[in-house]
Amino acid sequence: MITIPHETHARRSRLALLLAASLCAAALPSIAAEPPKSASLEPAMAPVEPTVPTDPTAPATPADLPPAPSQNVTINLINRLVQRHVLSKEDAADLIKQAEEDAVTARAQATAIPPAGDDTVRVAYIPETVKSQLRDEIRQEVMQQARDENWAAPRTLPPWITRIKLFGDIRIRSQNEFYPSGNVTGLGSNFWNYNSLNTASAPYDITSTALPPFNNVNADRYLLRLRARFGAEADLGDGFSTGFRIGTGDSNMPVSQNQTLGASGGDFSKYAIWLDRGFVRYDLGEDPGRRLTTWLGRFDNPFMSTTIIWWDDIAFDGLAFKGTYRVADGVTPFLTGGIFPVYDTDLNFALNSPSKFPSHDKWLEAVQGGLEWKINADFSAKVAAAYYYFCSVNGQVSTPFVPITNTDAGNTDITRPSFAQKGNTYIALRDITPDVSNNYGTTNQWQYYGLASHFHELSVTGKVDYNHFDPFHVWLNGEYVQNLAFDRNAILDDGPSNLRGPVNNLGSGDVFNGGNAAWIATLNVGNIALEKRWDWVIFAGYRYVESDAVIDGFCEPDFGGGGTNLKGFTIGGSLAFSPRTYLGVRWMSADGIAGPNFREDVLQVDFNAKF
Repeated sequence: MITIPHETHARRSRLALLLAASLCAAALPSIAAEPPKSASLEPAMAPVEPTVPTDPTAPATPADLPPAPSQNVTINLINRLVQRHVLSKEDAADLIKQAEEDAVTARAQATAIPPAGDDTVRVAYIPETVKSQLRDEIRQEVMQQARDENWAAPRTLPPWITRIKLFGDIRIRSQNEFYPSGNVTGLGSNFWNYNSLNTASAPYDITSTALPPFNNVNADRYLLRLRARFGAEADLGDGFSTGFRIGTGDSNMPVSQNQTLGASGGDFSKYAIWLDRGFVRYDLGEDPGRRLTTWLGRFDNPFMSTTIIWWDDIAFDGLAFKGTYRVADGVTPFLTGGIFPVYDTDLNFALNSPSKFPSHDKWLEAVQGGLEWKINADFSAKVAAAYYYFCSVNGQVSTPFVPITNTDAGNTDITRPSFAQKGNTYIALRDITPDVSNNYGTTNQWQYYGLASHFHELSVTGKVDYNHFDPFHVWLNGEYVQNLAFDRNAILDDGPSNLRGPVNNLGSGDVFNGGNAAWIATLNVGNIALEKRWDWVIFAGYRYVESDAVIDGFCEPDFGGGGTNLKGFTIGGSLAFSPRTYLGVRWMSADGIAGPNFREDVLQVDFNAKF
């Protein structure tokens, strides 16, 4: 008999009873667990009266044969005693009858309710079917309690944690920048740093003896850089999800999250962390081939594109959608579009004037249609055409006015770009009236600069993939862009009366040789994704980007120091050391297209780790 302490709480008492019964049944030896045999299971053998021995040569009769073996040890023992004449048949039958009656009495006592005050539970034999049912009930009750109270596997964490995905990456970069001899320097070099001019605390006086800021075009540099990013995405259910990402960066520039080590104060100073993504997304449809996705907030580039328009790190602010609808096996058209704020006017512009100027917000409206096509078992293709309509991003000349100090604002100062790299054509924004306060235009000519061209960009992007040797692929991707709003004559005629034409072509005479077209093509060989050790990819590409084909503030920041008005080639490759680490090497050689001579070579060696 096994005893189990009795608990007063009804639910726990029942659970303890079931658990003890199951353990008892599992612990008993097989011989003890076997139920006593009753007459209905195996009839008792009637004892045989002793007889006078017969002739040993006579054939045996059924009565002389030993009884058939039984699976019940007790009955076998009694039969052996009868066979050896220790018991008579009558005594054996009486013993078996009494044993069966005792077994019935014991079973009845085991199932009886214990009297009040009894602190033990008595457990006897339990059939296999009952034990199985008990185990199921115990398992269900225990697991339900575990789920409700979150104290046992498999659900040891709150349910909301399973809906969240964490991710991040760290990149360490060694970067060498080389400037071959022959690059033109000086006031007329066309290498003014317009981003520094436009973001300075005060506009630049073009009549002063102080020199403007210049871009570096002649002194080699070595940079050690870090990029660290961390983010999370959460499934909100019913098609909704949300996410965010934070990252490093020398500044809030839109095209780079590189933090140059030793910069931002030096002496092991801490580095800034910026909010890089923050969005809500809604997916309508579970099939990726037939789905409508909407983003709201700050999110990844939703368009198919290359780095001559949009750099990889750039994020889009606003509202975007993308719809796909598979029309046949391997044929899936898609449509992407959205509206994105580029610049929102300061509520208090102009800050130092009691009478505020009208707002001058900048927007991007974009749409792209394309097709994914699996041509056959070896070839697939993807092609798209996009139209990017930038509203009011071009610089506008102010109404004539006379700034008394360098803090006085012109009504079009906010049309200057808040971030730029280099390459676009610029015009002076302020039409300053000559008078005695500025010595009739010879002093106090404080200027800001804006983009000389409007930008309405039409692009065609394509990719062809050959996968016959999968997992090794050969694919070619490229893009052609043309700025349909580019007007050479308007650029030459625009600007203040005393500063007409493109200011960034000083030293080039009256000839403006900027342009509005760009293209790139890149051939890749290897693994499309670096998913395991020794996966690899190599690539080689060439690009040609004229001055005003695209906005220089949004394209690649590494080739030729970033921006437009550049041509040249890029070669490189990557090798994985594990599913989450890889080494990348890239060499870029860039030459200027229009204006003074310019050339820059860049070598990058990256070590990437992700999770």
